[in-house]
Amino acid sequence: MKYLLLIDDIWSAKTWGDIRNCLPVENKKRSRIIVTSRFQAVGAACSPVGATNLLHTVNFLNAAESKNLVKQSVHESKSSKESEKVQDKVLEEILKICGGLPLAIVSMAGHVACNPSKPSDHWHNVCRSLFPESVTALSLDGVTRILDFCYNDLPGDLKTCALYLSMFPKGSKISMKRLTRRLTAEGFVSEKQGLTEEEVAETYFNQLMRRKLIRPVEHNSNGKVKTFLVHDMVLEYIVSKSSEENFITVVGGHWMMPPPSNKVRRLSMQSSGSKHENMTKNINLSQVRSVTVFGSLKQLPFHSFNNGIIQVLDLEGWKGLKEKHLKNHICKMLMLKYLSLRRTEIAKIPKKIVKLEYLETLDIRETHVEELPKSVEKLKRISSILGGNKNPRKGLRLPQEKIKEPKKSTLAQKNMEGMKALRVLSGIEIDRESTAVNGLHQMIGLKKLAIYKLRIKKGDKIFTQLHSAITYLFSCGLQTLAINDEGSYFINSLDSMSAPPRYLIALELSGMLEKPPTWISKLHTLSKLTLSLTVLRTDTFKLLQDLPSLFSLTFSLSAAKQKQDKIKDILEKNKSDSGGEIIVPAGFPSLKLLRFFAPLVPKLGFGDNAMPELEMIQLQFEAFEGLFGIDTLENLREVHLRVNGLVSEITRFLVKDLKNYTTDKLKVIVDVNA
Repeated sequence: MKYLLLIDDIWSAKTWGDIRNCLPVENKKRSRIIVTSRFQAVGAACSPVGATNLLHTVNFLNAAESKNLVKQSVHESKSSKESEKVQDKVLEEILKICGGLPLAIVSMAGHVACNPSKPSDHWHNVCRSLFPESVTALSLDGVTRILDFCYNDLPGDLKTCALYLSMFPKGSKISMKRLTRRLTAEGFVSEKQGLTEEEVAETYFNQLMRRKLIRPVEHNSNGKVKTFLVHDMVLEYIVSKSSEENFITVVGGHWMMPPPSNKVRRLSMQSSGSKHENMTKNINLSQVRSVTVFGSLKQLPFHSFNNGIIQVLDLEGWKGLKEKHLKNHICKMLMLKYLSLRRTEIAKIPKKIVKLEYLETLDIRETHVEELPKSVEKLKRISSILGGNKNPRKGLRLPQEKIKEPKKSTLAQKNMEGMKALRVLSGIEIDRESTAVNGLHQMIGLKKLAIYKLRIKKGDKIFTQLHSAITYLFSCGLQTLAINDEGSYFINSLDSMSAPPRYLIALELSGMLEKPPTWISKLHTLSKLTLSLTVLRTDTFKLLQDLPSLFSLTFSLSAAKQKQDKIKDILEKNKSDSGGEIIVPAGFPSLKLLRFFAPLVPKLGFGDNAMPELEMIQLQFEAFEGLFGIDTLENLREVHLRVNGLVSEITRFLVKDLKNYTTDKLKVIVDVNA
């Protein structure tokens, strides 16, 4: 077997020795191992005796590279022209103390850009206090001094958010929504000046990004940050600071932290095997208010916790969770506000969950739970219920009435009154037997409704009930609606609503959509729109071209094999109705992202003045008929093609031809999945 291994950031020669013992002794097939470390001694231990040419030291940035990086960092972080005035006076001071180390440069540059009102004399004094003597190459201690200064200068709310990041393991992508819900549950984020908790948290983490303490990794299709990373050295500093302030206690994982001397408040258990099973032994866990598990622990010290004070329990991905843990321990955590069982093996939520009267978030996505118990309806503070699975499409059934009386829908409506605090209901399934649909009328505070599976027929009573409920929720302020329709006429019936939704920000209609609702053209607040590829026609683009806030537009269809021929017939008719080529007309003043996900993407062309702000096009397909006129898109930066399966010669030729558009300004990226 031939292999190439990259082992990043080894801290000790002993660790390398343990890894080396697991690798083949002989290397007859010329395999390679690359090891990185911040310590010279570890690098020497990794090199064979006498092979000094295999040890490479990473050079610091030279003067020109450092100057370009600090200018770029200040430019990315600034929010006003005032910061631009400051940068020319302080750049040289920053470069003097950072010694060519990128982390130090971006951290200081971000900090300066976020404090534009401070005069250059202030920064001169800061640099002198940090490093009284000139610096040629920055040591680890020097980096710590800079991080310490940047942390201590943060406002109190930002300090709390920064410290909270120590909860997550090194190198993990942190979900913004997961983090926001947790911070809200612990009382660190609350509504302020008309902003929701999520919007307040977003401003906090935007500040940390501007200060270069965290780095965005993934963005949602609406342009907002979905996940981010914390630089290893920044996280090491935060973990140390968090331990010092007894804010979060990290046990196991990468960091070798001393055992806590005080009672633990928030516990992050990070492990990769059985050797960490007893890592909480001799630690007082009676005051723990937040528990988070990462890795492959076999068991948790449930008996050591005080169930009466735990507010956050995040078990995402923990495969050791059993139904007995829910019944005997979790349902006794009476103050619990945030409960995540995502990606666990749990299959049933017990009726005893009704005891968690303070519960705000219940996350059971990607589990085996198919239906919620009726007792959930009595949770008066529940604001987010997250269930189902997007791939494959599996939905979560709402609590069902098990009675035969004619007035069962009225009873369902009455029983669901306890869920008036609900803001997010995501991943549900509705079929002809569902009895809880009328209860949707009671969820007057609902902001997001995502139906993963819809299996009803036009003549069904529930069809009318669901149509009425969604119309009513629109009038109450529903901002996000997503419906995956597996064959009913329901998504086509939405066009019959008498008035357009006034507050809609995101809309997703998947399935055999015949035409988009005409009221879409009046949605001035709509920023994210996903439609079935079955409506990909020139007249659809004309319907959408004047939407002022539309940021992303997606046409998507994942048709079953037996429907492939029908879908192709629909697409051929659409193309024929559009004169043989689907043309994107002038307009779309704010659109930055355009996506097509389908077995077949027909011939597309861009007219003059179409999508002037468009930055990215993403296409995922098995067959492709061409993309023309992209040279007219002045702000286009990337075209990403993902080809699924074996493609025809024509598709291969068109993809190759499109790659010729690659320039310094525009990247055309092709991924082929055979």
